[in-house]
Amino acid sequence: MVEGTAPPNSECPVARTLEAIGDRWSLMIIRDAFDDVRRFSEFQKRLGVAKNILASRLKALVEAGVFDICPASDGSAYKEYVLTAKGREIFPVVVSMRQWGERFLFEPGDTHSVLVDNASGQALMPLEVRSASGEVLGPFDCHKVRRTADAS
Repeated sequence: MVEGTAPPNSECPVARTLEAIGDRWSLMIIRDAFDDVRRFSEFQKRLGVAKNILASRLKALVEAGVFDICPASDGSAYKEYVLTAKGREIFPVVVSMRQWGERFLFEPGDTHSVLVDNASGQALMPLEVRSASGEVLGPFDCHKVRRTADAS
């Protein structure tokens, strides 16, 4: 285990999530999958990552249940990496990171991509954390408690 990483039995969901998908390349692969990239060569071309690193990250993401490996949709001999339901559930995480970056990492006049709704063509509303009753919550409006995971 790398120093500073959470042990597999960590009680912290953030630590476990980072262990599964938290490195730069894994998140960039997932981001590109949301842009309908599916083939190893397409990921490699878009990301410019070394093939051994890409292969390692894709293998880990398949093992984590984020991707399935499927026959190519065009009937060719290639295999494709397709997001699973579990992988598609990472979408709000990617959107949140994107919105934070849009807000804080660009200077006025800098060009950047913006995620827009297919139906309206409008930029997405900023994500918010809300209570069960719908109130917007900040970091000091919440606390954590220990629970046992459901056996599902």
